[in-house]
Amino acid sequence: MRKQIVAGNWKMNNDLAQTETLITNLKGQVKTTKAEVMIAPTFTNLWQAYQTLKDTEIEVIAQNMHFAESGAYTGEISASMLKSVGVKTVILGHSERREYFGETDEILAKKVDAALTNDLRTIFCFGEVLADRKSGNHEAVVESQIKNALFHLDASAFKNIVLAYEPVWAIGTGETASPEQAQDMHAFIRKTLANKYGADVANNMSILYGGSVKPNNAQEIFGKPDVDGGLIGGAALNADDFFAIVNAF
Repeated sequence: MRKQIVAGNWKMNNDLAQTETLITNLKGQVKTTKAEVMIAPTFTNLWQAYQTLKDTEIEVIAQNMHFAESGAYTGEISASMLKSVGVKTVILGHSERREYFGETDEILAKKVDAALTNDLRTIFCFGEVLADRKSGNHEAVVESQIKNALFHLDASAFKNIVLAYEPVWAIGTGETASPEQAQDMHAFIRKTLANKYGADVANNMSILYGGSVKPNNAQEIFGKPDVDGGLIGGAALNADDFFAIVNAF
């Protein structure tokens, strides 16, 4: 059975004091839920967040990592470093990493390999920009991103992978992706996996939606048959909004 997941990506927000305040508010709202709940603070606050939340149902995850284990990579963080502070899951391939930091499918394939080698579960992100959507090329773009970064893996590796579809054109652009558009793409993604790895892998793969999920649209989006949760950006910075989304299942 596929896992339902809501992961909050805090991006480059919240210093230590702000992190502690938000975590305190989150702890006050934790209830029994069918979904796995995750938050991704900045690197500098991972240890504090982990220590504060380790006895709760909220998992602390990382926003990124380097593919090398160690070396002359100033400013980078390795998989083993993440594990040393309690992290068990990492987000890779976020659209902002691709756009602002030049991460290619080839780089991301190496990052995925490093994460899996170190027993880190991977939330792998991908998605098309507005030009791709308007040209009707969106499915080909998504298929290429998935194949280039993941299709070198054995089927067994997908037990430790969660997919996250981000329609980049629907994030902060004024454009809106409908729940039907989300469902259509998620179904296409599942079909793409099935064509390569078979129905069992595809049907057990959790696929999250990352297109500006809010409390007022989460229930309709999560109600679609191939949407298994959300990768949440701005709404994850408000405890009330975040748990309204969590409780939308």
